[in-house]
Amino acid sequence: MISIFRICCVFCVFLAHTICNAQSTEIGKASYYNNSFQGKQTASGELYDKSKYTAAHPTLDFNTKVMVTNLNNNKSVVVVINDRGPYEKNRIIDLSRAAAREIGLIDKGILKVKIEVLENYALYFSNYYLKDQK
Repeated sequence: MISIFRICCVFCVFLAHTICNAQSTEIGKASYYNNSFQGKQTASGELYDKSKYTAAHPTLDFNTKVMVTNLNNNKSVVVVINDRGPYEKNRIIDLSRAAAREIGLIDKGILKVKIEVLENYALYFSNYYLKDQK
């Protein structure tokens, strides 16, 4: 039998996820990390690696998987949120260098993109945990 505590924990994770990710699609400007950030700690505690497909977003949960689409050429890349930012006004996401290269952002510096939330790992694992409890 699933304890009330476990049910409450999963409900809280779900509620936090719903509040933080109420808008699953955003359109705005993207930029990418300067090489000087290589090896520095991100807000999630991970070290920034310019060869990984990661990104910074101001509000999405860490470990949320998002698809970022360049609205000029329709190239897309999937990244995992592991940092906070961008801190520049009118930008909605900062991409790692590898992710920026995939969508053609390197030469432009700033592009109009669409962000679509694909998956939230915190929610996935809470559902997985509940499934195994009988």
